[in-house]
Amino acid sequence: MADIAPSCAHAARGARCDPSGKQRFIGIDTGLRRTGYAILSEQSVGPGLNLHEAGVIRLDSDQSIENRLVELERSLRQIIDQHRPTVLACEELYAHYKHPRTAILMGHARGVVLLTAAQLRLRVISVSATRVKKTLTGNGHAGKQQMQTAISMTLGLCHAPEPDDVADAIAIALAGIRLDQLPLRGVRGRRG
Repeated sequence: MADIAPSCAHAARGARCDPSGKQRFIGIDTGLRRTGYAILSEQSVGPGLNLHEAGVIRLDSDQSIENRLVELERSLRQIIDQHRPTVLACEELYAHYKHPRTAILMGHARGVVLLTAAQLRLRVISVSATRVKKTLTGNGHAGKQQMQTAISMTLGLCHAPEPDDVADAIAIALAGIRLDQLPLRGVRGRRG
């Protein structure tokens, strides 16, 4: 069974939108051992954002890949059922020529995330890692520290989010929110 560890629980559960009518976004940093997630929405008053919850789905690396994928799907459904987002933002796959197997394995997990989103009728925004960094910092090659600072400043956090899976999921959700505000380009739901 997967272990879901929320690190920031601030707000209510409920409808697919906040009481203000603002959409909720879930950002996913996909992994086969740890998948980060973050639930955000725009504030009802003012230009800020609400971080409702962020955490990590921990999958047992001693389990077979197929069992981890089943647990990922169950855990993700549980989080979506609890927080009821309307949009799922996830990172596009990147294959480094030195590590092609990693991209193949990550593709399995990303496929489960996309399938779950489709089954639950969430709109999906796919965004490249470079676009996430550029959207938050203006630099598509920003380092971890620069990203941590941008996330903390954007959300008014006292401390940088940890672990990296959570920080990455928050960054992906923030990029999804910002990209969703741009005029539609190309295929509906795909931005970035």
